Amino acid sequence: MKSKFIFQLFLFIVVALSNSLVSEVYSQKKFVVVLDAGHGGKDPGNRGNGYKEADIALKIILKIGVELEKDQNIKVIYTRKKNVFVELRERAAIANRADANLFVSVHCDAFTNNAYGAGTFVLGLHKSKANFEIAKKENEVIFLEDNYKETYAGFDPSAPESLIGMTLMQEEYLDQSILLATLVQNNFTNTLKRKNRSVKQAGFWVLHNTYMPSVLIETGFLTNKKEGAYLNSKKGQTDMAKEIAKAILSYRSSLSLATENSKNPVIEENEIVEAIENGEEKIYEGITFKVQLAASSKDLELKPFNFKGLKELSRNKEGGLFKYYYGDTSDYNKIQLMKTFAREKGYSTCYIVAFKENKKIKLTEVLQTED
Repeated sequence: MKSKFIFQLFLFIVVALSNSLVSEVYSQKKFVVVLDAGHGGKDPGNRGNGYKEADIALKIILKIGVELEKDQNIKVIYTRKKNVFVELRERAAIANRADANLFVSVHCDAFTNNAYGAGTFVLGLHKSKANFEIAKKENEVIFLEDNYKETYAGFDPSAPESLIGMTLMQEEYLDQSILLATLVQNNFTNTLKRKNRSVKQAGFWVLHNTYMPSVLIETGFLTNKKEGAYLNSKKGQTDMAKEIAKAILSYRSSLSLATENSKNPVIEENEIVEAIENGEEKIYEGITFKVQLAASSKDLELKPFNFKGLKELSRNKEGGLFKYYYGDTSDYNKIQLMKTFAREKGYSTCYIVAFKENKKIKLTEVLQTED
């Protein structure tokens, strides 16, 4: 019996030490960022003003990596570090295999007029023809891949209906993706004084297949003479890379802060307000969107101190419960940002609801009507 007790005690100590070591290893797990330089190899990207998008994107990505690797708690993985062709599906697969925390893809834009400015995209259905054209252009690289018809199961970059099913996989990460995109755009606008082309949604295949928060950054237009020269310069590439890296570091720090103290918001209210004011609209006429915060039998006073500092509050009584809401808008992009802010304030289970003529309707039915 004594030997059995000693053996059981030994097992207990081994298990305890193992659990301790596992906890320590888990707590020390690095924050993994996959950096994706768009195009490459047989796909040079756009050639506005004679510049090569693939080369500029790679230089910016490598500079981002240098900045991030200064932090020993961050692990950087590149989809490419030289001028080689990488299939879209493989770019996403690299991030998924690494169980990455973030996926960041960098590109340069082009247009027929003298457009300029930087924009950051998250996955979603196109709101405008311009957004669709950008996504179509980036997605058409699949035609350079072997067996693309089998690989992409009939996906047609030229057909808007092909994009409808793409948003579902990334929906879980949309809040975090919008947060990172907002931080990137704020840095571009406030620090570098670049024209803000805002946070937008469009159907990019490379974002669709990733299982983590993901953004695609269009750093500017090579077709614009002044902006193209800036992006082709060492200074321009360094500037853009540093601000993207700073946004990633801010995002990571914000997540750590939220984990340590759930009452601390990831982003400040003024940042959300700025993002809303500068963002692209997605208006649904006759529809009112709200963020449902909670349901309670208590009739709470609609004051910020009762709702973690949130304003723009309302309530409805349904059955024996009071439903409490944040926001009131026909702009779906705006309500998504407000949901992000509410979650960071501590309402982790809040969600968007839709009303038509003061009656609640299914959100999915509203979104399906988008042109």
